[in-house]
Amino acid sequence: MPDFSATAQHCIHNPIEFIERVNGLKLRRYQVEVAQAIIDSVRNKRGDTIVVLFPRQSGKNELQAQIESYLLTLYSRINGEIIKVSPTWKPQSLNAMRRLERVLKRNIYARTHYTKESGYIYRVETSRIYFLSGSPEASIVGATASTLLEVDEAQDVLISKFDKDIGPMAASTNATRVFWGTAWTSRTLLARELRAAQVAERTDGRPRVFIMTADQVGAEVPAYKKFVAEQIQKLGRMNPMVRTQYFSEEIDAEAGMFPDRRQALMAGEHRTQRTPPLGVMLTGPIYALLIDVAGEDEGIAGPDGDGELASKGRDSTTVTVIRVDLDTLSDPIIKAPTYRVVQRHSWTGVKHTTLYSAIRAIADTWHARHVVIDATGVGAGLASFLDKALPGRVIPFVFNSATKSKLGWDFLSIIETGRFKDYADMDSHRAAFQLQMANCQLEILPGPNRTMRWSVPDGTRDPGTGELVHDDYILSAALCAVLDDLEWSVSGPPVVSRAADPLAVMDKERGF
Repeated sequence: MPDFSATAQHCIHNPIEFIERVNGLKLRRYQVEVAQAIIDSVRNKRGDTIVVLFPRQSGKNELQAQIESYLLTLYSRINGEIIKVSPTWKPQSLNAMRRLERVLKRNIYARTHYTKESGYIYRVETSRIYFLSGSPEASIVGATASTLLEVDEAQDVLISKFDKDIGPMAASTNATRVFWGTAWTSRTLLARELRAAQVAERTDGRPRVFIMTADQVGAEVPAYKKFVAEQIQKLGRMNPMVRTQYFSEEIDAEAGMFPDRRQALMAGEHRTQRTPPLGVMLTGPIYALLIDVAGEDEGIAGPDGDGELASKGRDSTTVTVIRVDLDTLSDPIIKAPTYRVVQRHSWTGVKHTTLYSAIRAIADTWHARHVVIDATGVGAGLASFLDKALPGRVIPFVFNSATKSKLGWDFLSIIETGRFKDYADMDSHRAAFQLQMANCQLEILPGPNRTMRWSVPDGTRDPGTGELVHDDYILSAALCAVLDDLEWSVSGPPVVSRAADPLAVMDKERGF
């Protein structure tokens, strides 16, 4: 038995009492049962696979550090070895190390006995915990977990990486394995291990699966309940992020992006408008144009689908005219506008010189405060011409996998909070928009970036006409999410924020 202080010696056989008296933290009820199951499996060498889903910001990482501190103390003279894998080294592994060190400094035994080795190992006497990165490129083979193998944020660790490099670390020792995380799709490592643990739990009745929701956490932590209520109001209860991050509900990795429920949220009661009201430049509503740019053909094609087309299977340049409603800007939670579609235009196979004139005329007619335009590839030239003609009003948007993913997530948040409303009239443009929504699919890629691919699959055809279905109307509408990055004010016109630049958004998220 290690030479503990009297308090540690008294508490060592009662993990919860140890954590609360030696480490100085009062565990919440939903944390206690998780700690007991993990420590019981470790101490009795059961080799269980345990899966823990906690909502965001509900104490998962603090609980990990408390369990690690206890086990390091318990096995401090008998060479216990723990391995903890996070999806990334920076910031996740570094954050986990800082959190454990903070707990060790409170541990009345370990605070005078722990040391740090090699930049990624913490040692209490002869017991050690190794912090490793589970990123695809990390070289981590060779380590062995004799006591415990933890995979944090397991939904973001690739299954192939775990099976090849991480899983074998516990194979020869039958160490307890714990997969921590939040729900995501049914194709993640966390989801796979969850199902296996559920089968084992049903076999012998020993608790292995712990799924907590915001409701359970909020019952013990009123401030958390208030926080989640604000997130629901801001993002919508059925927003994929809310469902997964706070209510531990899996979402399908591949599914329709706009199910009937979501399309119903987009239905407005207002009518189309041919022209803006008089006085719009002074005190009237704020209008904006959202433009998805297609290529150009040499053939003849008129606006709004009229005329002979040189390439009938091509997508179109589509303009969505929206009215920016600032009523929801004053909501203390939402703090963002509502976007109401009032008119659409579409051209197929038209030269960009002709499009420039047509779009500029539309912008002038509506006195558009902002023109958000797809500046990808051939769209860059059209965006540049419009920027010169409409100085200070054009916001270029460049599509790539990262910016399109963010645009998709942001557009869903706008829809889920009822802030995108289509007009009630059923014209050819709205019919095309609905057809594209019915065929638009999303795919969420594995990994920590939460990258979402979304589009109408190539070759999709209208079952009624046999014509190809594109996604130009959807892309045009989704560009309203760029306007959410403006610094809107109920007392004056918005200022273009650097955050409206998608490349700036990515730089900010990466800490540049």
